[in-house]
Amino acid sequence: MAACALRRGLLSSVSKYNKKHTHRILSVADSTSGFEAFRPRFQCRACGLPGAVQPRRFMSSRPEGKILETVGVFEAVKQHGKYETGQLFLHSVFGYRGIVLFPWHARLYDRDITPATPMSENEAEPPGAHGSKEVKGKTHTYYQVLIDTRDCPHISQRSQTEAVTFLANHDDSRALYAIPGLDYVSHEDILPYNSAEQVPIQHELFERFLMYNPAKSPPFTARDTLKAWQEKNHPWLELSDVHRETTENIRVTVIPFYMGVREAQNAHVYWWRYCIRLENLSNEVVQLRERHWRIFSLAGTLETVRGRGVVGREPVLSKEQPAFQYSSHVSLQSPCGHMWGTFRIERTDGSHFDIRIPPFSLESNKDNKGSPAGYKF
Repeated sequence: MAACALRRGLLSSVSKYNKKHTHRILSVADSTSGFEAFRPRFQCRACGLPGAVQPRRFMSSRPEGKILETVGVFEAVKQHGKYETGQLFLHSVFGYRGIVLFPWHARLYDRDITPATPMSENEAEPPGAHGSKEVKGKTHTYYQVLIDTRDCPHISQRSQTEAVTFLANHDDSRALYAIPGLDYVSHEDILPYNSAEQVPIQHELFERFLMYNPAKSPPFTARDTLKAWQEKNHPWLELSDVHRETTENIRVTVIPFYMGVREAQNAHVYWWRYCIRLENLSNEVVQLRERHWRIFSLAGTLETVRGRGVVGREPVLSKEQPAFQYSSHVSLQSPCGHMWGTFRIERTDGSHFDIRIPPFSLESNKDNKGSPAGYKF
């Protein structure tokens, strides 16, 4: 299966590859403009025929007279097996360039149900209920990746580029720090490509974690610093459970991470971060307006949290920009708990509906693993 082309910044789902010709990925050089939805016409440089790539969705940074530069050549998408450390890729949803550091094997709990009846505003399901349907997890591959910092400004309105946060190693129990440009990517979101550049990704950790080795494929191998950092931070980086549910063609995916425990006012405070991705699977334009959380702790407390939007935003989900991803944090004075809830979504006609946030566990089973190393090697 031959390689195919895509311009950098494009949001795409490739469904067909041309078997005869190679297509290049083009990059907008020094573009400072925002993303603009469009449907480019692909043309093979060898035969001049259009349609070598059959796109489902597209987004691109607007060139505005900028020069397009070749950044790489597409490779075949892997239907089986996993991508190796050093694999270059485009994110099929958010369009950024990245490189794989190492894989995670997670348990995916996909509820994929639509409520038969609308939920009342005061509905309070016990953890894990959601129609009392038992959901069994299946193994799914995710990847720890570095994001090219040149692409971060273009995706900042659709996805947070500080997806990994740690508890600071000092007495302030609420202090957090983040590693910019570090993300978790599902296997199906990887669009692999290769490049002749020895430093194809701009990120401050690229050359500390990876080295160029033309004898290998992909030609980037892990340095000892990456292996040591992964081993030291494994408990705080590990992606173990992924929860997914679709309501009214809006899919919500939640990934929780345990961060550790700190003491505050003679009590233990347990911290978690959680990453949420919303995807609009329809052609309808909708906007997230409100969030409604239920947080249950092992101590028997049930907390309700309501508010406008998420992380200070009320994202619009459209056919051209169908997804939004963010991270947040929660703390409990108990080692275990559950979270579940709803997002209120508004249609263009002003009507509203609620979508479910799948229930997920907050577990603290890694307290004996020491403190996160962060940038320390």
